[in-house]
Parts: sequence; structure tokens; C-alpha cells
Amino acid sequence: MTVRVGLVGAGAVGARHARTLAGFPDVELVGICDAQPAPREALGGELGVPAVGGADELLRMRPDAVWLCVPPFAHGELETAVVRVGLPFFVEKPLAADLSVAEGVARAVASAGLPTATGYHWRHLDTVQHARAALAARQVRLADARWWGSTPPPAWWSSQRLSGGQVVEQATHVLDLVRVLAGEVREVVGGAAASTVDGRDVPDATAAVLRFDSGAVGTVSTSCVLPALSEAALDVVAGGLSVRVTETSLRVRTADGETLTEPVVDGRRAVDRAFVDVLSGRPAAPGLVDVAEALRTHRLAWAVAEATRTASVVRVGDP
Repeated sequence: MTVRVGLVGAGAVGARHARTLAGFPDVELVGICDAQPAPREALGGELGVPAVGGADELLRMRPDAVWLCVPPFAHGELETAVVRVGLPFFVEKPLAADLSVAEGVARAVASAGLPTATGYHWRHLDTVQHARAALAARQVRLADARWWGSTPPPAWWSSQRLSGGQVVEQATHVLDLVRVLAGEVREVVGGAAASTVDGRDVPDATAAVLRFDSGAVGTVSTSCVLPALSEAALDVVAGGLSVRVTETSLRVRTADGETLTEPVVDGRRAVDRAFVDVLSGRPAAPGLVDVAEALRTHRLAWAVAEATRTASVVRVGDP
């Protein structure tokens, strides 16, 4: 069975997905859509795929599903249009730049009963599954998530309104793993160091304390003032054990010593393969995150962002 897919968004992330999909023997990439002519024409020419200007034109090509790889501020109406025509879709993280749009998209998807997937590719790493197994029989007491990097070049990223900020747009990956490895967070309190860069209202740094349903505690911190990404990691402490997960490694420490392993699975490829398999009628891979599950992570990220913005206690899930 060949799955016919369309792609919306020809930026760096969209191009990565397009190249991956074009490499699958059971996928036909039928069209690439982007509001900007240069990237869509360049990517379409590279892959030999028609390039179109609008999502409506792409949907008229009647694909079996679409990949939505647009900036955070561009979500909402796009998903509504896809749901209206009854197409399954893959959507990159975050679900939106705010909470209300993400909630609305999730409600529309639930009402339509459509298969969906999202770009939380870290969940597909075999090292994450190993970390989960190592922690399974132990009570987690502490989690420490970090995303310390630079300011990405797109102009929209520097606007809190357009990107959602660093917590929502980038640290959502490690916050997703917080939920997977340490459990659900009940409330957050935090603070932020204001931007020192003209034209950027995304804070230079944020820090927050997490209180878990289980009674565990945690911290999450972000910064966008470094010359390059230096930390994107989650450390989890349980009785007699600590694990440290990054996209490229897993470290497990016990009284018997330390083990360090690298993932065998390419999570960025696996996340696309998993949804293609669903579209082909195969069972969903354990790491696949649909819109409903992604919303839970988005609620956590939004709570952290709000707690650091307002320096107040924010309950996860509150509007």
C-alpha cells in the first residue's frame, strides 16, 4: 500500500520531514505547501514534488494525510481546515503558541475521531524506553530538566506571542519526558530573567519548581543567551538510582556503577515511520504521541511558561 501525503511548511523542520517521507518506499509525497515561494520551490525541486502556495490547493490534491510543520503561531485554522475535510494529520510540536488554540485543536480532533501524530520524537528513542524500565520499580523523588541554548534565527521565535517562548517551543521536548519518566505535575512556581536583547521579549532565562502528583519535586530551567545548544537533558533521581537522558545518550547510575549508552533508534526518522505505519493500518508504535497526549505536555509547558512569566503558582491544566 502506498500512502499519499502532503506537507505544509517548507522550513528546516518541514524539509527534514519531507526528505524522510520521500525516502520511504511506501510513501508518495504529492505536494509541498508554504506561504513563502523560495523554500517551497527549492524543496519541491530537490524532491521532484509539486510546490503549491496554499493549504487549500494542497488539500484539493486529495492526499491520504498531511504533515503540518508550521511555526507555533500558524496553528489553529490550519488544523480546522484539515479536520473539516476528514484527513489524518501529523503536526510538529508545539501544538500552538498558546493554550486556547491547542485546546481547540484537540477538541476538533476528538470530535472527528481522526488519527493524529505529533513531533515528540524523543519518545521513540530506545534509550528513553530503557530509562523508563530502569525507573519502573522505583519511586521517583526528583527531576531536573534543562534547555540551555541560543536564540534561533527566525524573527518569530523572539516574539513570545508568536513562538510561545522557549519553554513552549523548545523545552517542551524535555517536559514531555518529565511526564514519561517522573509522572504528572500538579503545579508550578517560577520566575524569569527578562530579555536583554532589543526586539526580543522571550526571557533570557527561566527557572521553575515542579510539584508532582506523586509527591516528588522537580526543576526546569531554560536559557537562550548561549552561543549554541549546551544542555538539553533530563535527570531523574529515584531510590538508589539516577538516570540522565539526552537525545544522544542515556546514563544510568546505581550503587554498582555507571552505564552510558547511545540510542540505536533514530527518533527523527522513527516518528515519521510510526505514523505512516498507522496510516497503512498497522498498530501504533508505543512512542507515538497523538494530539490528545501532546495536549497534556502542552498544558505542562504552558503552566511553566505562565509561572515563570507571572512569578506565581500555576496549576497544570488551568486556563
